Amino acid sequence: MQTEKTLLLRRSEVERLLGLEDCITAVENVFRLQGEGKIPAPGILGVKTTRGGLHVKTGFLPADGGYIVAKLNTNFPENSAVFGLPTIQGVIVVFNANDGTPLAVLDSMEITIKRTAAASAVAAKFLARCDSRVATICGCGRQAAAQLRALSIILRFEKVFAFDQNEQVAKDFATRVSSRCETDIEPVRNLSEATRRSDVIVTCTPSRKSFVREEDVRSGTFICAVGADDTHKQEIDPALMASAKVVADSMEQSCAIGDTHHAIAQGLMRKEDVYAELGEIVAGKKVGRANNDEIIIFDNTGVAIEDAVAAVAVYQKARAGQIDDQFSFAA
Repeated sequence: MQTEKTLLLRRSEVERLLGLEDCITAVENVFRLQGEGKIPAPGILGVKTTRGGLHVKTGFLPADGGYIVAKLNTNFPENSAVFGLPTIQGVIVVFNANDGTPLAVLDSMEITIKRTAAASAVAAKFLARCDSRVATICGCGRQAAAQLRALSIILRFEKVFAFDQNEQVAKDFATRVSSRCETDIEPVRNLSEATRRSDVIVTCTPSRKSFVREEDVRSGTFICAVGADDTHKQEIDPALMASAKVVADSMEQSCAIGDTHHAIAQGLMRKEDVYAELGEIVAGKKVGRANNDEIIIFDNTGVAIEDAVAAVAVYQKARAGQIDDQFSFAA
């Protein structure tokens, strides 16, 4: 019996094969399928070490013959300063859902960055005011650039404030990203002044303490909370979470590890207070934004279906392009 070989895809190949607009379309489609109950809930497992940890996210896509996808990502916040390494490193494995054959092993970084930004863009499509023109980006790493690019596909920003604990990082981000887009990006030191003037706020930091306060957010704002992807991370004031309309990428996951988790832990929210999952809104089962005065928070913890649909899209394009870097585990 001849065993199908496994495709190996480097980060540069994944970057070339996965366009951001295509990723947004794929992520929106998979959230719709989830909202319609056509795919099962994803699974997650994690382990902690002194400096960081590993999480494993798994998802099943029944379409196109069926794929099982598992992402194994490490997250070590001190890596850049201590070792000169990326904070997030890992791999994604795509399996044939019919016989369990490993079809592809992909570097996970590019997919993680783009699928996270794509989820924010999908949420903004349904939850942000369509006339949103001013945004604040908190945390100016690689994810911030992807977030701005993705959101700019959905919304037409005229002004973006860039905030980072390291002022030089914010300045470098503004200079670098401004040259690639038509938006005016201004580095700021006073976050509260920026958020009070913003229609959209994106938080993508490793913070362990909330910093976006209820009193610094005006009515009608859409907030995309990206950074709280484990129990120790936190970005949004629990009081603000409790007073806003909260939409989760995954109800269970947001209540376990996201900013929603912290509001629940403080007794300010219950799981039942989360308005909806994004899939329910994309599928039309619940209304997104009901009026221009609502403050809506998307708790974007990152779910396996996003990784799965993005990885499968890359695998299918790679197969169509006849990439030959393959090997056999059975050899």
